[in-house]
Parts: sequence; structure tokens; C-alpha cells
Amino acid sequence: MTTLEERMSTAALQLQPQDIFLFNARALKTPGIINMTVGEPNFSTPEHIKTAAKTAIDSLPVRYTLPQGKVELTQAIADFLAAKYQLHYQPDSEIVTTIGVTEGVFTTLKALLNPGDEVLLPTPCFTIYEPNIRLNQGVPVIIDTSQTDFRLDPAVLEQTLAQHPHAKAIILNYPNNPTGVTYTKEQLQALAAVLARYQLFVISDEIYSELSYDVPHTSLAQLLPEQTLLLNGVSKSHAMTGWRVGYICGPQAIMQHILHVHELVTTSIPAVSQYAAQEALTNGLYDAAVMKAQYQERRDVLVAGLPKLGFAVTKPQGAFYIFAKIPASLIQDDVRLAEDLIAQEQLAVLPGSFFGQGGAGYLRISYAASMENIHLTLQRLADYLQKAQ
Repeated sequence: MTTLEERMSTAALQLQPQDIFLFNARALKTPGIINMTVGEPNFSTPEHIKTAAKTAIDSLPVRYTLPQGKVELTQAIADFLAAKYQLHYQPDSEIVTTIGVTEGVFTTLKALLNPGDEVLLPTPCFTIYEPNIRLNQGVPVIIDTSQTDFRLDPAVLEQTLAQHPHAKAIILNYPNNPTGVTYTKEQLQALAAVLARYQLFVISDEIYSELSYDVPHTSLAQLLPEQTLLLNGVSKSHAMTGWRVGYICGPQAIMQHILHVHELVTTSIPAVSQYAAQEALTNGLYDAAVMKAQYQERRDVLVAGLPKLGFAVTKPQGAFYIFAKIPASLIQDDVRLAEDLIAQEQLAVLPGSFFGQGGAGYLRISYAASMENIHLTLQRLADYLQKAQ
């Protein structure tokens, strides 16, 4: 006789705990840990945003809003995207607010996929994409980018689409987590030229768009407006990870169906968070600039220090992660090495293999941390190397 658990959805039963969450939980239990695993700003939400939320709580009715988000917020999103990225969306029909980009990914895939639909997924990538594809009964088609500087190469994309001509969608994330790699406008134009020839949904996760250091961020939605579903939010740009405000933007004909799925996932996202996000996008247009300058300083310390210890690195162009190649003199099993660093040096960094094909043999180090912890990271890595000799 089967148990109730065995009668659950096969897709749900096949899900595994997220390695990054388990690893981070273990790290936090270690006394004296320097935790460089966390993918969120170590800055406080700007005061003007917190004040707006407090004012809303004290003086406004905190009620359900429209499922797509309150009118003032979707207008603020439209205005922000127009000012920053020359994108033009109708706030009442082409924007849906979500509980962070995480819900945006799930809701979008749920709206797009039929059982067996293929989704192209360049890796290494953030850890939620592949299980979300599988949970929504899709089939991930992995494209390992480790041999092309962690960027999707147009020729590789062309070859993959020739082999999978009926693929339903592709997920792109740039600036990228975990590698910090992003694309120039010219590189995106080369990809867009390939994608435009296929009836393919382009899911573009641009949550780190305000943290692009060396080249201006260009949205794929600008190049492929009819195909692109843009995912973004205020978590990284305004240090608002806990407020849980993201958004999906796209053509009205597609967004009306995404909205229907979103309505079933959550009636509407929290009203107080919406007031805060409205303030962020209206009066905090350049809030990210101060944080970005400090991230760049931290990045540059790591980029200078890690090669001296034998770690090969590519200078990150965005986000706040550095993807460091493990020196040949050390354990090449990135999971074992990361576990050793916790045990021996009280230093937590993430194994690159957690992020999919192409990530093995690397460590992801987050520099959304204090400069003190940046220097301590380099010191503890040096201590480990000395012991390993």
C-alpha cells in the first residue's frame, strides 16, 4: 500500500533541498565564521524608503491591492525602466509585480510550459532555474559556457537551437550569478540576431542591472521586445532583499496570462512592500550608485589578491560575486575544499559545482560583505594554502 507521501506530485518528490541554503545554514553554525556565501547587499535599505513604509503603515489603509500591483507602483516601474534602460511598458497591462524574482521565475515558467517543453539554460547559473523548469514539467537543455568565458556564444546558441528547434524558452541572467560576467550591447545584439529567428520566449533575469560596473547595462527587452519577458526587482539595487518585490514585464498578449497564474500564486504582494518599492523607484533612482562604488572597491581588492594566492579570476563586470578557479596545488573537488575551509579556517565560500555544469573546480566568493571581511578572506585563504604545502 502506498503512503500519502508517495502519492504526491512526482515533480515535487524529485526536488532536493537547495545546496546553497544547506551550506549557508551549516556555515552559520560555525563559531567565528567569515561568511562570504550570502548573495544580498550588506547595506541597509535607504532611510527614505523605510520612512515611506512607516508612513504607509501609520497613515494609509494597508489592504489588498490589484494583483498586478497598485497603480502607483506599476507606473513607478514603467517610469524607472524608461529612464534607466529606454524600455517602454504600459503600467496597467504589461507589468506584474511578484514576490521577488524568485516568484517571477516560477510564475513565468508555469505560464509558458507544457509537459516536455525544452528550456535552454546556459550554465553556471543561479540554482533555482533548473529545478523550476523540472517542477513545471519542462526539460532543461544545458549549455555549458565555461569554455567561452562564461558567456553564451552566438555560434553555440545557433548550434543548440539547430539541435532543439522546438525549444520553448531560454533563460538568461546578466550580470550573472555566480560568475559576475555580463554582456556588452554588441554581444547582446549578436545573440538577439540568432534568437529573433526562432519562436522562442526569452526570459531575461536582469536583477543585477543596476550593478554593472564596466559597461552600461543593455536590456534584451530593448533588442527583442516581442519575445522578451524581463524579470527585475529592487532587492539588489536598493538593498531590499527582505521586502520581496520583483516584477515581470512583457508584451500585453503574454502578460495577461502570466497575470492569471500570478493571481493564483498570491493574490497580491504585500502592500507595505509596494509602498516602499514605489518610493525606491521614484525617489531612489540613483540609490545604487553609492553601493556600487563600494562593491567595485571590494571587487578590486579580491581581483588583486586572489591571483597572488594562485586563484585564477576573471574580473567581474557586474553583480557582487567573483568566480575563482581553484589552484592546481589544492583539492580540485570544490565541495571538499569549501568544507575544509569552514572546518580549518572558519571561512565560508560556495562550491562552484552548486551552480551547474561548468562550475566544478571553482569557488564563488560574494563581496557583498565588509572590506574587513574581504581582507580576512584573503588572509584565511593564505593560511590554508600555507598549511596545504
